[in-house]
Amino acid sequence: MICVYADLDALSRAAAELFASQALKAVKERGRFVVLLAGGETPRHTYELLAEEPFRGLVPWEEVHVFWGDERCVSAGDPRSNARMARLALLDRVPIPPEQIHPVAGARPPRQAAEEYEALLRAFFATAPPRFDLIFLGLGDDGHTASLFPGSAALEERERWTAVTQRPGDAIHRVTLTAPLINQAALVAFLVAGGGKAAVLSELLETPPGPDLLPARLIRPVKGELLWFVDREAASLLVQAR
Repeated sequence: MICVYADLDALSRAAAELFASQALKAVKERGRFVVLLAGGETPRHTYELLAEEPFRGLVPWEEVHVFWGDERCVSAGDPRSNARMARLALLDRVPIPPEQIHPVAGARPPRQAAEEYEALLRAFFATAPPRFDLIFLGLGDDGHTASLFPGSAALEERERWTAVTQRPGDAIHRVTLTAPLINQAALVAFLVAGGGKAAVLSELLETPPGPDLLPARLIRPVKGELLWFVDREAASLLVQAR
């Protein structure tokens, strides 16, 4: 389902409302809420809203477990760290138990960081299906999501839950979750804002797949729901949004 909002503020508020409602539902039904966060500027606005009232008081933070869809292989204090951004915008501002925050160990060697994160995930989901209650994802203008980039070998992964990738032209390695794990989620929500995303969003949602795979096409929840939260600028080329 595609939901179009007037601007980034309206989109972010809708995403915060989704987070809160899914958290309440999951805790009521299963006793915990397991969420996967995205990096980037668009999600950051949602995180900042969640740290403020009324959302701060609505979410049962004591039962929330937080993971990340991808992370750069940098130290925890590096400004490029997705976990650092989420901590500053949200996690350091709400009463979530520290042991329920599960970042990638980005300062480790890339392969080790990926293997350790996969082991952590498999241990966490040992007695239950690997099913996140909510996953937030972003979308790059090249069609990437998480750190699944065009042409990456990680796009072919079928068994592993994590992979090491690099953005073309970027020397920094990244750890990313793979599509098979993401697609086990109960609910995946893409957060997409800005006119710079209009062309790729139109290609992704309204044109047949071409020879060059857009990684975001791999995200198709097996037994879950897929939502697109987009602002008016990002939706400007969508026929169905007119």
